Amino acid sequence: MDDHPDRFDDRAPAADYSPFVSDYLLYLLAAASHAASEQFHGQVRECGLKIAEWRVLACLVEQDGQMITRLAQFALYEQSRLTRIIEKMEERGLVSRRPDAADRRRVRVHLTDPGRTVALDLVGKARDHEAALMARLDENARGGLKSSLKALIRHLGADVCGPD
Repeated sequence: MDDHPDRFDDRAPAADYSPFVSDYLLYLLAAASHAASEQFHGQVRECGLKIAEWRVLACLVEQDGQMITRLAQFALYEQSRLTRIIEKMEERGLVSRRPDAADRRRVRVHLTDPGRTVALDLVGKARDHEAALMARLDENARGGLKSSLKALIRHLGADVCGPD
C-alpha cells in the first residue's frame, strides 16, 4: 500500500473504464487545431504579425470593409482587445478605419495596399499549408472534414468570416 495518498495512482484502470480525454471531441478539436496551426503560425510570425492580425487580414481579404464586431468574432478575440490590435495595425499601415457609408456612426476596417500584399502572400502560404495537411488524410476523411466542421459551427450558432 502506498503511504503517500497524494501521489498519482498508476495502477491499471478498472475493466469498465473507458477513455475520456483521448476521445473527447473538444480536446480532439483543440489538439488538432493546435497541431495543425503551429507550423503555419510560425510563418505568420516570420512576417512580423500576431495570430490575431493574421486572422483580421485573412477575413478582410475575403470581405473587405468589415466592422470590428464581426472581425472580433472571426479572430476569436473580445472586441475591446481587437480594437487595440486594429489600432496598432493601422499605425503600421496594414489597415485603415473609415466610417460606414450607410451609417457614419459605424466604423469599417479596410485593407491598405501594403496590408493586402501581406494578406495575399499569407493566404497563399495558408492554402499551401492546408493542402499539405489534407494530403495526409485519406480521401474519405478529406471529403467530409470541412463540411462536418462547418455543420457543427452552424449548429452551435457560431459564425464564420464573411459579409455582415
